[in-house]
Amino acid sequence: MIKRTTLVLTLAAVTLATTSCLKVPVTGRRQVNLLPESILDGMAKTQYQQFLSANAPMQASDNNVEMVRRVGDRISKAVTQYLKQTKQLSRVNGFKWEFNVVNDNTVNAWCMPGGKVVVYTGLLPVTQTEGALAIVMGHEIAHAISRHGNERMSQGLALQAAGIGMQVFLATKGTSPQGVQLFNQAFGVTSQLGILKYSRVHESEADKMGLIFAAMAGYNPEEAIIFWQRMAAQGGGKPPELLSTHPSDETRIKALRAFMPRAKSYYKPMAN
Repeated sequence: MIKRTTLVLTLAAVTLATTSCLKVPVTGRRQVNLLPESILDGMAKTQYQQFLSANAPMQASDNNVEMVRRVGDRISKAVTQYLKQTKQLSRVNGFKWEFNVVNDNTVNAWCMPGGKVVVYTGLLPVTQTEGALAIVMGHEIAHAISRHGNERMSQGLALQAAGIGMQVFLATKGTSPQGVQLFNQAFGVTSQLGILKYSRVHESEADKMGLIFAAMAGYNPEEAIIFWQRMAAQGGGKPPELLSTHPSDETRIKALRAFMPRAKSYYKPMAN
């Protein structure tokens, strides 16, 4: 019975591998995601609530929370409209956007599958403006829209990362301790750099998509240059979490400048 189950799961994984070659919105890069999004969405709901229980979110009446939710609402609506227009709305099927702020000095933010977003208060002194915050949130939302976490987890599982294989992960729907650890590492839900934290390819892709998403929502994408310069200055001997797997500062800013004309083509300033 065990061998038969293993065979079924193996065939399922192979089937997923051959049918999950997708194109990332905006960039058109082809990607292979082996994991069903339904499993990751279920894990996200559980892990998001557990994170909030352990890290009490700030009250909705707080000005920073109001700003984060305002920015998140604008970007999520703009992204959904874009995906609808480009016939890629399936990318956000089942998304129930949530935006929370936790009181933590870590310079970080992340977005889980299903639109579950957290911003750390340590990031806000670096963003300084609502526009710069939009750049960061656009970047993190881009990771979720692009399903980068699925890619990273698929790669890790294929290599038997963290002592768990694809078959075991699918059989347990990611609920094993190793599966949960892999999920949290892949989506950056930690103050320490996870072994599966997004690759430089993913980070560069999210940089570009984040510019466009912020611009679609009415935020000037040019704020990205000054923001990432401030982020780089925060690093000292060790870069902040958001910079840990990025290309070098010069390479990143050069790429952002080169991409800026395309991003600005989506920019429509908000009415006062």
